[in-house]
Amino acid sequence: MDRRQFLSGTTTLAALSLAGSQAFAQAAGAPEKASLKLGVGGRPLLYYLPLTVAERKGFFKEEGLTVEINDFGGGAKSLQSLIGGSVDVVTGAYEHTIRMQAKGQMIQAVCELGRFPAIAVAVRKEKAGEIKSPADFKGRRIGVTAPGSSTAILAQFAMVKAGLKPNDAAFIGIGGGAGAVAAMIKGEIDVISHLDPVIAKLEEDGLISTLIDTRTEAGTKALFGGSNPAAVVYLKSDFVSANPNTVQRLVNAHVKALKWLAAATPEQVADLVPTEYHLNDKPLYLKAVKNSLESYSRSGLVPQGGQESVLDMLRTIDPELAGAKIDLAQTFNGSFVRRATS
Repeated sequence: MDRRQFLSGTTTLAALSLAGSQAFAQAAGAPEKASLKLGVGGRPLLYYLPLTVAERKGFFKEEGLTVEINDFGGGAKSLQSLIGGSVDVVTGAYEHTIRMQAKGQMIQAVCELGRFPAIAVAVRKEKAGEIKSPADFKGRRIGVTAPGSSTAILAQFAMVKAGLKPNDAAFIGIGGGAGAVAAMIKGEIDVISHLDPVIAKLEEDGLISTLIDTRTEAGTKALFGGSNPAAVVYLKSDFVSANPNTVQRLVNAHVKALKWLAAATPEQVADLVPTEYHLNDKPLYLKAVKNSLESYSRSGLVPQGGQESVLDMLRTIDPELAGAKIDLAQTFNGSFVRRATS
């Protein structure tokens, strides 16, 4: 799919999304909780760009919400903060809703932000001759945003598919910004499983050789055999039940962000985000944004096939989930997106 096709598909939905969210906002009552704490694991990453757009464009404020964004080292840490009660909502990987249900914690996604993982797995250029596929990851040091985060889980899934065990490599948390680039430059890791703009920066500098690329639909299908949803907005299920107006307005803001992204140019995105997101290389950031446009959700809804794909991935790498009874219908509540786009 090229950029023109992507924009064609998103622009129609986006127009409906904005009109629908504005109409619902006018009809909805006041938010039950107008001030929210939100957790995110690596805010500068393009994986979380819809969140940055919602904040920088003032969409939260338009919906009557004050959102304090807490940036953690990885998605697993954001999840821990939600469970611990220090944040109300998280933008993070959809897979967390499944993993927590298996542990008896009901977490519910309410809006899809990314329809592909947008994660690339790459090897240090000088080791490309000896590390040619995930089958060669045994005993290697793999840099991820944080152990237990989606970057680690995707790499583990690739290892299992290649005949290894999930713990056959050492997973090292390197964060989500310039520190991740530095870890590769310093030789602290052999392999990296990460996102743009980190991957784009390492590729541009000729430091890595990419083995797996789920920034595109083709790359995602090559690894998973189909779709595999990525970033979502998720909360505790009891919070969703107790605060429907708040959640609706939160979803409205993110739907507006997806709409804005559908029509935005890479230059507009680069001008919107904080300059430190560019990693001191704005032209490269523009390239990374252009390459990422295909990965953002076009509907805000997690498809059934995508839910099943993520569950299959988790069961492949996690023995605790292999026999667990999971009700996928409880992991995603699409009613808020449907109201925002109807």
